[in-house]
Parts: sequence; structure tokens; C-alpha cells
Amino acid sequence: MRIVQPSFEILAYTPEMTKVIERGIRTAYKSEDKIEEGSDIEIIGRIKNFKHESTLEHAAITVHFVTDRGVTHELVRHRIASFTQESTRYCNYGKGKFGNEITVIEPFFYIGYSGTYSLWKKSCEESEQTYLALLATGSKPQEARSILPNSLKTEIVVTANMREWRHIMTLRTSKEAHPQIRQIMCPLLQKFRQMWPILFDDVGNTEHTHPAMEIVNFDNDEWS
Repeated sequence: MRIVQPSFEILAYTPEMTKVIERGIRTAYKSEDKIEEGSDIEIIGRIKNFKHESTLEHAAITVHFVTDRGVTHELVRHRIASFTQESTRYCNYGKGKFGNEITVIEPFFYIGYSGTYSLWKKSCEESEQTYLALLATGSKPQEARSILPNSLKTEIVVTANMREWRHIMTLRTSKEAHPQIRQIMCPLLQKFRQMWPILFDDVGNTEHTHPAMEIVNFDNDEWS
């Protein structure tokens, strides 16, 4: 059994995003003649103040997440987005391409607590053993998956427009959100704020509530 950390990678986004949004906004008022350097930031700020956020839907971001299945269960509850996820129906973790083992995401809140960490690890190992035994008896992956843990590593590609990403960040970086979704979404929000401050500086919360959240190494440093 492999134990890994969550990560994200920004795969794609609308080029010149704020300028595309500005063009959409100004089409409504036929004020394209007022487009100039910096006018996109100014008009998007006004639109946000007026809560006329439908115009933010003209731009989108695609993100690839590596996380556990518990986190993806929360992500896919968002309605206005597209999701493509690693399938436990078709992925056979007993095959060589997966190392003949399952991979799980380490729950950061158990790190440093030997008793609870050992219980979690033992449970995952037992699930792996049972899963592989079921496959060995002829069970299909879609049947054997029934005993796989929520901690199972999965990958999901999410595409959403700016209005929906703002909504996602508001909910999933809240201090009331599940700690493991905050572990990955708070750093992603930081990246979004670095790249598009006018679109994300007024939503969400990037403050970590647990020191172990700092251990995560995300694999898209090129966006720094």
C-alpha cells in the first residue's frame, strides 16, 4: 500500500480571462469604446459590487486534483461544473500498472498521533488485502471496490466558470468545511488570487487551521 499527499495542477484557463469577461460585460452596455489598459479590472470590480456575476461565466479554469474519494464526493456536489474522475469500476489496482496495490491519501490530522494513525493505516491495509483477495477469487474491480476506503487516492479533473469557482471557494475554504478539502482548496485559492486577484480576492479563506496542512507539496510550482 502506498501513502501519498494530495496535490493539484491547473491544466488550462481562458486566455486573457479578465479581458474576455470585460468584453462580455461591455456588450450589454455597448461601451466597448471604453476598453483601455486597466479597464477590465475596474469594470469587473463594479460588477462584483452589483452582484451581477453572470458575466463571470464567460471564462473558465480546469484543475486536476489528486485527493481522496471523500473529498471528491464533496466536489461533485457542485452543479455548474464538469467532472471526469478515475474510475474504480475500470481501474484494477491488482494489476501491475498500479503496482498490485492500492494508494491512499494520508489524513494530515492523524500525523503525530501514533495510536489513531496506526488504526487508520491498519484499516486501509486490511481493505487492500480483502480487495486483492476478492480479485483473486474472480471478482471484477467494480465488485471488489465495495470494500475500498474513503482514503483511496483518486484523480479528478474539474472545469468550472469563474462564477462557480468563486462559489466553490466560498464553501470549500470555509473554516467549517471538512479539513481535508480545505487542505487542498486553500492553497488553490492562493494560486487563483496570485493569478487573478480581481476575481478571487473577495471570496474564501486561505488561513490554515492545522499546522500539518503545511506539509502538502503541490506539483504546479510553475504557477508561482
